[in-house]
Amino acid sequence: MRAWVLLSAVLWYLTGVGWQRNSERTEKGFIYGNPGHPVKLYVKLHHNSPILVCMDLKRAEKETVDPTYLWVGPNEKPLTGNNKINITKTGKLMVKDFLEPLSGLYTCTLSYKTVKAETQEEKVVKQRYDFMIFVNPFAPGWKGKCNESVDCQDNTNHNILQARNRIEEFFRSQAYIFNHDFNKTLPAMHFVDHSFQIVRIDSCHPGFGKNEGLHSNCATCCVVCGPETFSPDVDVTCQTCVSIQIYGAKSCP
Repeated sequence: MRAWVLLSAVLWYLTGVGWQRNSERTEKGFIYGNPGHPVKLYVKLHHNSPILVCMDLKRAEKETVDPTYLWVGPNEKPLTGNNKINITKTGKLMVKDFLEPLSGLYTCTLSYKTVKAETQEEKVVKQRYDFMIFVNPFAPGWKGKCNESVDCQDNTNHNILQARNRIEEFFRSQAYIFNHDFNKTLPAMHFVDHSFQIVRIDSCHPGFGKNEGLHSNCATCCVVCGPETFSPDVDVTCQTCVSIQIYGAKSCP
């Protein structure tokens, strides 16, 4: 999250990252697996994840005989469909209304049959796909300010830019009025174009931080602190605490 100091008011500028692009994304918005390489995704807090496909693009282009799919969540237990988890018969998964505890490793095992043309011998093949899902937060206090809007971050960013433009226009119009409409006894007021500036303050919501090494493809994102780390305030660093086993911790027991 980025914060801007605008005159004497502190306003929050929010990054618009909902999830990170990668080479396995299709035009339909599906995210395919990549054998041997975890696919990292960044989901906005209280938004749905993209649709994850238990298959890679090369396999999807071939005929797959009798496929079965097994999804396992961050708690290392098999996932079943519920009000948070949507799993289709074709192995596609979507996590609804994403929250901090839902972060972590999602694994799918695809099982299918191959048949030798000469002998008609059947063989079961298994392939594992890993997806690491992290959450990107709202700024502190802005959930209520946006009237529960699902696009709170985007709305806030738009409003901040509008506020900056309107304040700049106010000073410009006041300078014109003082110089043209009032008598010359009032002191002159001058406004120099492009002289109005905003200052960025970098911070993250408690329980979130930035880690360029771990999240190199989303280095400026505030990402939920992982297990064995925590962030108690608006700092941008997740501190070490080996006793923590959850995502989004705000204190060290």
